[in-house]
This record gives sequence, structure tokens and C-alpha cells, in this order.
Amino acid sequence: MDAELIAAVRRFNRTVTQRVGALDDEYMAQGRPLGQARLLWEIGPAGAEVATLRARLGLDSGHLSRLLRILESDGLITVGPAGQAGGDGRVRVATLTDAGRTQWADLDQRSDDLAASILEPLTEHRRERLVAAMAEVERLLIGSMVVIEPCPPSDPRARACLRAYARDIARRFDDGFDPALSKPVHDEALVPPNGVLLLATLNSEPIGCGAIKLHPDAPAEIKRVWVADTVRGLGVGRRLLGALERYAAERGAQVLRLDTNRNLTEAIALYRSAGYREIEAYNTEHYAHHWFEKLIKQ
Repeated sequence: MDAELIAAVRRFNRTVTQRVGALDDEYMAQGRPLGQARLLWEIGPAGAEVATLRARLGLDSGHLSRLLRILESDGLITVGPAGQAGGDGRVRVATLTDAGRTQWADLDQRSDDLAASILEPLTEHRRERLVAAMAEVERLLIGSMVVIEPCPPSDPRARACLRAYARDIARRFDDGFDPALSKPVHDEALVPPNGVLLLATLNSEPIGCGAIKLHPDAPAEIKRVWVADTVRGLGVGRRLLGALERYAAERGAQVLRLDTNRNLTEAIALYRSAGYREIEAYNTEHYAHHWFEKLIKQ
């Protein structure tokens, strides 16, 4: 990693933490540090499941429990089974008390005031520049939070992605999508040593997938590459493709192949920009209009 890039990120982090008051013992003069204030905000007037809070904030169970106990002892929240409100009793939910709702509203107003104080010294043009830059930084940071790792195709998260993939292509293909007309990809083909399914997650939620089938005496095949609309444009598809290529190369594959439909224009552009060249049809996939190949080992 470039040392100058590392230094620039560190300078940015120092500036932001100082400007937003993250270094203060009492965040926005509310008598509690930033971690507690952020957790109170995330619980919000509607309440939130503890598991959701843990995933959303990226906190380990022990640290989250300590923060919840502090807010509970201060009389701001209650934590109990969802069954108390007619839900699943096995699910723990954090709910604001009357005092908690009052402090949440105060935090909401103070957050507006802090944002205004950041913008106020700037000219209108510079305010627009700052907000646009913040939006870009936010998108890039979200992209950097995406985790890509192997996942059994039988995992519920993988199943959810594969169902979303099928719905997406059914919507985009000219004549819809009938799995009975497509060449099947069985689970056993996507587990080592036959292949792998990679799952992309953001805050523990599945937002993309991609798979590869390895063949001892033939090119490996890339299958089922899908990215949720909510994270399109963050480079998740390119990261998945690169991870699949590395997985195949590490296991001795020299050539990768894939087929795709003419309506998946973003995917076609991705493959071409990643060095895949169009070739003659190598299979009889009913929904394929383009076939690509890439040499990954000389």
C-alpha cells in the first residue's frame, strides 16, 4: 500500500474526529461519549433488535452489551424479549423510555446544529462542494466495508442472494427467466474442491454473490455474479470478479469462461474492462447471447 495514501487517510481521520467532537468526553455536551450517543440514536423512537444494532454498528457482543447496560442504568432504554410486544420472544429488543425519547430528540437537534456549524463558515459554493465530497466519501467508505468470503451455497444468506439473482434476471431478460430452460448449477459444484460460492456482505447483510466451477481438464466457469441495486456503483461486482479469478488461479486454473445475456449491459462492460474477450459459444445455455474468456495464467 502506498505510504502517501495511508498518511492522507490518517490526516483525514484526525481532522474529522476533531471537527465532529469525537474526542470529547461528552459528545455534544450531552454528558456521554460518542459511542453511547450513537447507540442511543440507532435505537431511535421505533426501537431496534439487539442483533441488528450489533451488525449495523460493527460492535462485538460484549462491547454492545456494556453500552446497553449503561444506557439502561441511566434510565434511557429497556432491553427485553420481543415477545413482550407480541413478537418473537427469542429476539432481544432495545426500546427508548420516556427519558430516552427526550434525550434522543435533544441529540437530534444538537446533531442538526453541529452540521449547520460545519457549513455556516463556508460560502454557498464551498458548502455544495463539501456536501458533494462527503457523499462521495460516504459511498467509497461503504464500499470498503463490504466483506467478500466463501459461503456454502446452502447457507440462508447465499440462498437469499441466488433468489434475488433469479428475480433480477427474470425482470431484465426479454422473455423472463425459467430455471427449467437454463443449464443448472448444483450445490455440489460450488463447494471445494469442485468450486466455490463467494458471498458479499455489508454490515452482515448479503448484498452480492458470485461463483466459480472448476474443471480439471477444461476452463473454469464463472457463474451467478449478482450485486444488489443498493450497492451498484461501489465496485462490488469488480471485487467479486477479482476474488473469483484469484480463487481459480490459486487452484491451478489457467483460463476462465462465462456466458451472459445481452440485457446485462453493466456485466458485459465489466467483463470487457476486466480483460475478457468475446469468443464463440462454448455451451448451449438458453439465455446466453455472449460468451467470454480470459487467460489468467501464462
